[in-house]
Amino acid sequence: MTYEQKISSEVDFWKYKILQKPSLFSKVTDKVQKKINSYIPDKVHSAITSAIKQMVKAVLFGSTFTTAKPVLDLTLMHREALIKQKIENYKKTGAAEGGITGAGGFLMSLADFPLLLSIKMKMLFDIAAVYGYDVKDYRERLFILHIFQLAFSSKEESQNVFIKMQNWDDKAHQLPASIDEFDWLTFQQQYRDYIDLAKLAQMLPFVGAAVGAVANYKLIERLGKTAMMSYRMRYFNLKYAVISSQTDENRQLKAEN
Repeated sequence: MTYEQKISSEVDFWKYKILQKPSLFSKVTDKVQKKINSYIPDKVHSAITSAIKQMVKAVLFGSTFTTAKPVLDLTLMHREALIKQKIENYKKTGAAEGGITGAGGFLMSLADFPLLLSIKMKMLFDIAAVYGYDVKDYRERLFILHIFQLAFSSKEESQNVFIKMQNWDDKAHQLPASIDEFDWLTFQQQYRDYIDLAKLAQMLPFVGAAVGAVANYKLIERLGKTAMMSYRMRYFNLKYAVISSQTDENRQLKAEN
């Protein structure tokens, strides 16, 4: 079995898992979270949405995160070897950052949220570049946001995001004309709801450092895996599209002859 055949099977299984119906536990968890959200005043939701919106926009459009150039002339196997090493490095960085802020108590733990977000986004930009995509392209930045949503959303929302990501390269004309048209409210709610349970313990005395390190490590690991699967899906979609196009051309030539 070749490398591409192996990861093609992994992508197929990944798709199957995403599109599975939500489990009973998942449904109950979502209902409880929605109930809790309904008690939070709209002003609070608006403030959180605005804060995350500005933070993500700063990350996406800041010069620090747009310096990576697309990597060309590498096989898929070599690209992914580089990417796996980058993910390992980011996991270690995130764990160290989480441990330091966790040891610093409540206020330092609050500071961990934007720091962790920056680490995650920088990793996604690097992964995109190694797969050969130009992160200066607005459409690629939007794809990065979709990867982020896919990794940190409820079962139902992740399925909605996944459907939007399928055949991404054929949907460019359907993308929002402006980054401001992105669904920031859903983005912030899903991201916050997902990490809350994993990160609250980071604010506890004595155990905060250990919890912060492990939580950040696992969150970055999940995001890295989701990113690899997402770009693999695009790779195979484009490959199959080319093969299909060539087959159609050959059929047409035979018919003309």
